[in-house]
Amino acid sequence: MALSFAPLEGITSYVYRNTHAEYFGGCDKYYTPFISPSDNTKIGRKGFKDMLPENNSVIKPIVQTLTNNSESFIKFAQKVKEYGYDEINLNLGCPSGTVVNKKRGSGLLREKELLKSFLDEIFEKSHIDISIKTRIGFSSPDEFDEILELYNGYPIKELIVHPRCREDFYKGEINYEAFQTAYDKSRAPVCYNGNIFTTDDYLQTKGKYPNLNHIMLGRGAVANPALMREIKGGDRITTAEMVEFTHILADKYNRILSSDHFTMHKLKEIWLFMMWNFPNEEKVLKTVRRTEKLSELLRAIETLPALG
Repeated sequence: MALSFAPLEGITSYVYRNTHAEYFGGCDKYYTPFISPSDNTKIGRKGFKDMLPENNSVIKPIVQTLTNNSESFIKFAQKVKEYGYDEINLNLGCPSGTVVNKKRGSGLLREKELLKSFLDEIFEKSHIDISIKTRIGFSSPDEFDEILELYNGYPIKELIVHPRCREDFYKGEINYEAFQTAYDKSRAPVCYNGNIFTTDDYLQTKGKYPNLNHIMLGRGAVANPALMREIKGGDRITTAEMVEFTHILADKYNRILSSDHFTMHKLKEIWLFMMWNFPNEEKVLKTVRRTEKLSELLRAIETLPALG
């Protein structure tokens, strides 16, 4: 079973991915947070740096993009291929309001005619493998049969399914019935994504879908960066590892950003997830939430107790 790390904007940058791969291991595939080429096909500096081969020497990720402009996608895909990548992932799952209002991400799922013409163009004119990360609908899971039928008309390398609608964001129950539909009827290989927070979650999902060969982990892998190692039979994470991992990230981000302030905000976002491991440590959580000083954040996490 392949395990991959979902792209999380603001967290899984090339600095994080490389450090995670070297320190914890266990991950078979990483994805870049989505890169959105503008309608004139220009790429922002942050996205450009995140996909540069020299910044991904530890493990080569799959580049994810978010756009509804076929010309932008095709030109960006060509650039991705020139950088030595053989696959590009299309984000049709992002639930952010600003993304949806531009008919991108999961917002494109309610624009069926636009989605079809977009997919027609990119699959005809792109010379690279295309995978898709999708939700099961915009407002209702009843939309998924039609969406899956549309996907089945294209040579999709892999269909990564997060079994929630856009309206659910990341709350509510996983719709296992909808994923079963993808598992049974998708012409493309399917990957499961959603609510894998523990080894038991992984084993239960694997049990439901015995022929599945890829599971993607997101928030659970940020909260416990050793989760993929644990799933593969490795040691459970320790508090000392979490603290050391954070110090390594702090040093790397500080060298790149030249700013304790910006580094602190990078680490704060990560630790708002990692504090899930310490539900009784309200004082440390309050510090993580409120501090504006890197040194204060680092001192606070060093007081955390050993994990049981």
